[in-house]
Amino acid sequence: MAHYLGIDVGSVSTNLVIMDEDGKIEEAIYLRTQGQPIKAIQEGLKILSKKQRSWDIRGVGTTGSGRQLAAVIAGADVVKNEITAHAVAAIKEVPDVRTVIEIGGQDSKIIILRDGVVTDFAMNTVCAAGTGSFLDQQANRLGIPIEEFGYYALRSQNPVRIAGRCAVFAESDMIHKQQLGYKVEDIIRGLCQALVRNYLNNVGKGKEIRPKVVFQGGVAANVGMKAAFEEALGMEVYVPKYHNVMGAIGAALLAKDANVGKTKFRGFDASEIEFTADSFECQGCSNHCEVVNIRMEGKVIARWGDRCNRWKVIDV
Repeated sequence: MAHYLGIDVGSVSTNLVIMDEDGKIEEAIYLRTQGQPIKAIQEGLKILSKKQRSWDIRGVGTTGSGRQLAAVIAGADVVKNEITAHAVAAIKEVPDVRTVIEIGGQDSKIIILRDGVVTDFAMNTVCAAGTGSFLDQQANRLGIPIEEFGYYALRSQNPVRIAGRCAVFAESDMIHKQQLGYKVEDIIRGLCQALVRNYLNNVGKGKEIRPKVVFQGGVAANVGMKAAFEEALGMEVYVPKYHNVMGAIGAALLAKDANVGKTKFRGFDASEIEFTADSFECQGCSNHCEVVNIRMEGKVIARWGDRCNRWKVIDV
């Protein structure tokens, strides 16, 4: 049976998925990028190589902010942006989805679909309020495991009003409410409500949110955030089983649909190859572009970052 590999490299997490030709997920891996995407990608490939079940990889897709890097390291056949990958994955999970809410480690996005086609989208990369890293930080400050954060919110009977338009204001307002003696669960639920308001007033501003609504990304694991979205929208919000690796699932689906004759996949042994990255400033014009070199065993195999393609990709 043919199999397909999807890789999603983000600022916080790196996710890999193995999918069979029927669209069934055979393996899903979620790793922390920790500022070292090359290491994270290779670690993911190494884990998959140890779980190798005679997978016949016929196609590889990459997505996320590090999709070009992942494409070079793994050898990708399809390289797509996050909007496309997340939309494709959501449609596979819920064919009649009309709205996708995606909140990751450091950004959030909304995707509007009509009849299976993306008609509008928006992304928020300015404010960290509501993202996974912000919630991790608040859970740590309150001394609560992030896995239990949302359940505290569900126990609240009297949520407090938290200012959520900015991460800094939200945190300072939480501290103030603690000093006033409010219960932790009431503060947490108030925070979830504030972050949902922030999302809807910024990322979702002007968007017509219709059911079915699919909530994906790492933050979708937080039941408090799910409940707050359902309360604010007045409709059910569906969280997929593989909500935290939906980008990788979308990349695998896109690779599957591409029907490539011969894959560029380097094999799982790519985890053992030495890849490094460095950069230089081009002096060819006033733009002074920063050009990134990707080296394999010391040899430059790819370049990007220039606006004029003077330093184009050598070999992917």
